[in-house]
Parts: sequence; structure tokens; C-alpha cells
Amino acid sequence: MIDLSIAMLVLAFTTFFAAGLVKGVTGMGLPTVAMGVLGAAISPLAAASLLIVPSLVTNVWQLFAGPHFGSLLRRLWPMMSAVFVGALLGSRWISRGDTGVTTTMLGVLLIIYSAYTLFAGQLSVPGRAETWLSPLVGAITGALTGATGVFVIPAVPYLQALGLSKDDLVQALGLSFTVSTAALAIGLGAHGAFQNDYFQLSVFAVIPSLAGMWAGRSVRDRISPVGFRRGFLVCLLLLGGEMASRPLL
Repeated sequence: MIDLSIAMLVLAFTTFFAAGLVKGVTGMGLPTVAMGVLGAAISPLAAASLLIVPSLVTNVWQLFAGPHFGSLLRRLWPMMSAVFVGALLGSRWISRGDTGVTTTMLGVLLIIYSAYTLFAGQLSVPGRAETWLSPLVGAITGALTGATGVFVIPAVPYLQALGLSKDDLVQALGLSFTVSTAALAIGLGAHGAFQNDYFQLSVFAVIPSLAGMWAGRSVRDRISPVGFRRGFLVCLLLLGGEMASRPLL
């Protein structure tokens, strides 16, 4: 059975508030922060089961809080379809409980991307390349989501490279993460790996997640697009460093 001690409740509350705060500012980071912190106390599979409900709730909120859901869905549906299928197939890996190598590789890629973009300039995707790049990026993102429980690579750099506005980027990230979370939950259930003992705590974790996300969004509304972009990339760099360093901890 799950440990519902005061220490575990405090850890969950603090972790999901911090994860929600990062997500509110940058539009991403809740699963990565939660997996990174909780992975030191419980197994990666248990952490993935725990983050399903707060991840789904906060991503749906993020998705529908923006102004252009319909147009983004029409533009990104090939990518989202591929994310869903890829995550369903990739969930077999996390169901086995061994995500160390893949997570480390994701962290290294995240460091390289964020450092390059911070110091070398913004990447961009030509409009004519979107037709074939979107499903390819979606399939890879989905597979890595299923393998690690982390939704960021390569979806985040790809969406940022599309040149979306600040609010549209955050809403597009919400769309991608909602699809990823739903597919991961279905995949874990299909493989008999969803740890139902964590459902009660997962529901509880929605409260600090939403509180942190609300606080983070208030911060985001007060910063410039340039400041937002830099903060976004710095968060990616820090998240990548945390993921890459896990084997050393």
C-alpha cells in the first residue's frame, strides 16, 4: 500500500506546487519536475502513476485557457495523432520499470538544445517542412513519453521553432501534454502497470499543482516575450541537467 504519512504528503504537496509553478511560467515542466523529485523517493513507475491526474487536469486547463484551440488543433493534429500512437507503444518500456538510460539521453539532448538556442539563436521550421516533420516529431515524442514519463523531447523545441506567439505556444504545449498524458495512462492500464494505490494521492496532488500553476501564470503575464523565452530556455536547461545527472545522485 502507498505511504500516506505526513512526510509523504508534504513531499507530494511541495513537489507538485513547485512543478505547477514551473508549468505556469513556462507552459511545461510538471511531469519532469515531479518525476525528478519523486523518483528519489519512489520508483519511476510509481511516480508516473502518481502524476497522471495532476498532469491531465493542469494540461487540460492550460489547453482551454488559450484563445486559439481550434486553429492549433487543425494545424497540429498530425503531430498529436502520432504522439498518441507512439506513447501507447512506448509505454511498454516504462511498464518494465527501467528508464535510466533513456532519461539520461533525454537530459543530454535537452541541455544541448537549450544551450544552443540561448547562445546561438532561435531555431525555425520552414512551413513546407511541417507536413512531414509534425508526424515524425509526434511519433518520437510519444515513444519517449511512453519510455520515460517525460513529454518534452522533441515536442517542446519543435513547437518553439514554429514561431508561435507566447500564448499560442503555451496552449500548443498544453495540447501536446494532454494527449501524451492520456496515452500514457491508457498504455499503463493496458500493460497492467498502473499502480491504483497511488490514485488517492494523485487526486490530492491536483490542489498544489493548480495553485502553483496559477501563481506561475501570474508571473508569466508580467514578463516580456524576450524574458519569457529566456526563462523558458533556462528552465529547459535546468530540467535537462537534472535528468542527465540522475545516475550520479
